[in-house]
Amino acid sequence: MPFPAEPFRIKVVEPVKLISREEREQVLRDAGYNLFSVPAEKIYIDLLTDSGTSAMSDYQWAGMMMGDESYAQCRNFFHFEQRVQEITGYKHVIPTHQGRVAENLLFSTVVRAGKTVINNTHFDTTRANVQANGGQALDLVQEKGKDPSIVEPFKGDMDVEMLEAEIKRIGVENIPLVMLTVTNNSGGGQPVSMQNVRAVSEVCKRYGLPLFFDACRFAENCWFIKQRDPEFADRSVLSIAQELFSYGDGCTMSAKKDALVNMGGFLALNDESLADKLRDRLILIEGFLTYGGLAGRDLEAVARGLEDVMNEDYLAYRTGQIAAIGEMLEASGIPFVKPTGGHALFLDAKSFLPHIPQEQFPGQSLNCELYREVGVRAVEIGSLMFAEPHPDTGVIVTPPMELVRLAIPRRVYTESHLRYVVEGITRIYERRDTLKGMRITWAPKALRHFRAHLEYVD
Repeated sequence: MPFPAEPFRIKVVEPVKLISREEREQVLRDAGYNLFSVPAEKIYIDLLTDSGTSAMSDYQWAGMMMGDESYAQCRNFFHFEQRVQEITGYKHVIPTHQGRVAENLLFSTVVRAGKTVINNTHFDTTRANVQANGGQALDLVQEKGKDPSIVEPFKGDMDVEMLEAEIKRIGVENIPLVMLTVTNNSGGGQPVSMQNVRAVSEVCKRYGLPLFFDACRFAENCWFIKQRDPEFADRSVLSIAQELFSYGDGCTMSAKKDALVNMGGFLALNDESLADKLRDRLILIEGFLTYGGLAGRDLEAVARGLEDVMNEDYLAYRTGQIAAIGEMLEASGIPFVKPTGGHALFLDAKSFLPHIPQEQFPGQSLNCELYREVGVRAVEIGSLMFAEPHPDTGVIVTPPMELVRLAIPRRVYTESHLRYVVEGITRIYERRDTLKGMRITWAPKALRHFRAHLEYVD
């Protein structure tokens, strides 16, 4: 497919600079071969994340000038609350400054040692917040979702039979909640079907378990439902979202994704007793109930971003960008997760670099080479991020997929930028046998991929 035309015009530009290859090599060494440690000014095209990196609309910027910075009961909170309630239907809306604080609030309240949270696939901060509170994070994505080459419309679905089997094995009393991540980020940005949401909800209701959504990219997920499921072809994205949330009891959200802002998040839920506990903790660690670590202007930007993201011309463009990148890579035989998802293109590093074993981090090797070659920063989603000891045996368990995520910031990069990225990947693929494995020389105990230092294996 051709690159879709942007459904917007550009008003403001930010200069970027491509430093020399020699400088990039030195930057990598100085950063311990960890792209999180590379200064942003040394990056030409930054695809590290789509979180907080969007370009806001004139409608959002206009709203920011109307920020009410009152400490309590600012008017922007009520617009924010109204918008979240309209989309989710949940009664209680708790603002936070970003998604991981919503996760921290929730899991520090309901998780303790011996508890297990079940998800289709936990993302890194979600998993870390469960584990930091003594719990275990269990992933139950369907088997097809673990194979990058399989083309299925809803590879993010949870294995419902396995869900019920695990509930019986673990015990209802040891499961504080079940989550569905929409779209399934760690699984290649793959959407979850409405049929799967309904089935998971039915199992949760049967066993009396709350169902929460990790809703960072709910609008993209609902767009895929509209495009790939004939039942929803004539429905608006808003109505699809409202139905999706109706099957759950609450959600966490990093508004830095589908709310198109640089900072913000929230928790929304129906359980009044739990909401009161969460509010008590919010005041302790984030701020008062009606600002939750955000300025009034930020609350207004979130409210308006949640309106912007429902524009279906925008969603068609957004997902069309990723699909067009996939078609160019497919033409060169470069392996990636199929079908393309919503927020990112995921390179299949295990197939790209079959000569590098998982314990030598092929995803990180490819990630570093992409920066060295063309000044592009992406992120590894594989063994560096997710390999960990089995809780019972202590044996290191590697994830089923070894990926490099090219996360595309919303409304930021043009067709020529993305063609440049594809050209760089293609050049690397042509000499892929020259890439080397890596090993860790230092790492923190938690979320090691953010701060670890690495070196190449000779």
